Amino acid sequence: MQKVQSLGVHHITLVGADRQTSIDFWEGVLGMPFIFDQPNLDHPEQGHLYFDPGDGRLITIFTDESRAVDPGRTPTDPGCVHHVAFEVDRAMFAQVPARLVARGIDHTGVKDRGFMDSIYFNDPLGLTIELACYKFIPPRGSSHAEVLMEAHKIRVACGDDAIAEVHVADAVLAIVERSQPSLSADRGAKNPYAD
Repeated sequence: MQKVQSLGVHHITLVGADRQTSIDFWEGVLGMPFIFDQPNLDHPEQGHLYFDPGDGRLITIFTDESRAVDPGRTPTDPGCVHHVAFEVDRAMFAQVPARLVARGIDHTGVKDRGFMDSIYFNDPLGLTIELACYKFIPPRGSSHAEVLMEAHKIRVACGDDAIAEVHVADAVLAIVERSQPSLSADRGAKNPYAD
């Protein structure tokens, strides 16, 4: 028996209401280019809209003009989606609260998650959307996931409950020291200002 190896998220498909509400939210609020649409190939009476969330992958929405917008919270029962998170850079993240307020969109305000900051709000159909901004840049040749796995190991060794900025900083240092050689025999911290 062998496992199936994924290579990343291909796309996420959500059930929407009418076509225009989907376009107005995904492109008009979140800035995701509306790149194509076609019928839902399994249910041709529905539309299937495709948006680029910024990384060239896809968010797709099944639309049906007979479905009304209902802002009630989407279910969070086992097996249901709790929220969908999208990455924004630090400059945009600083603007998110004011930009949401300007549209009359309630949000949680900034939540410090240790290794990232987050803001949560609901789409017009009650799905919780998270806009997240990492507090670190992975070293060249590594990924956010690699840094977080290393930070997790450091956090556990320290006996801390959750990843904090210090764990991430030390994880980046460890990855750099492993992946980028030096002519120095001792790469430890030094104090060139000592008398």
